[in-house]
Amino acid sequence: MSFTFFTDRLGGFSQGDFSSLNLALHVEDDSSTVLRNRELIEKNHGTTVYMNQVHGNAVEVISQHLDASPTCDALVTAVPGITLAVLTADCIPLLLASEKVVAAVHVGRRGLVNGVAIKTIEKMRELGASSISAHIGPSICGTCYEVDERTFNEVVALHPLAASRTSQGTLALDLPRALVAVLEQFSLSSTIELRCTMEDPNFFSYRKSQRTGRQAGLIRL
Repeated sequence: MSFTFFTDRLGGFSQGDFSSLNLALHVEDDSSTVLRNRELIEKNHGTTVYMNQVHGNAVEVISQHLDASPTCDALVTAVPGITLAVLTADCIPLLLASEKVVAAVHVGRRGLVNGVAIKTIEKMRELGASSISAHIGPSICGTCYEVDERTFNEVVALHPLAASRTSQGTLALDLPRALVAVLEQFSLSSTIELRCTMEDPNFFSYRKSQRTGRQAGLIRL
């Protein structure tokens, strides 16, 4: 049995733009305060492994707790008791659960294009996962994620269901809808958190304010 959880920005110690449960060390928040926030996570969810996320498609298999965060955009483990974390502030926190293996995946626009979710599913199956279910956390919605024509064409050429429009009729991308289509190709069922990180003030949103924190998607066996 796996456990999944999505945090919001509430209930931590950070102040100002990072108020209050910012879990990212790479933003301009006070690092000691971020570590206090992470201690809250560990108190409630146990030993937690974070990533140095780079919008790539590298997948790291975790067999023990690490002192340093690996540089990758997906974490996979078959070890019970280790919580995997993905940090986001508009990108999709994708949690993949099965009886024997779990994964936390960072899926933004570039992650969708470079197939990070597919690579993670393949790695999970190599480790013995079957009947994988997907949990898509809060992210920016297809009405809010406005993009330029070049970006739109680049993504839609590979993922037609990503095509969307803003309320003003300008080009936009619906990453959750496109990701669901990818997961369906691999026979995964999906549950989706429909809350938009840009519209909902309870979430950090980089599109709304570039000086902001990060919430997390958490999963463990």
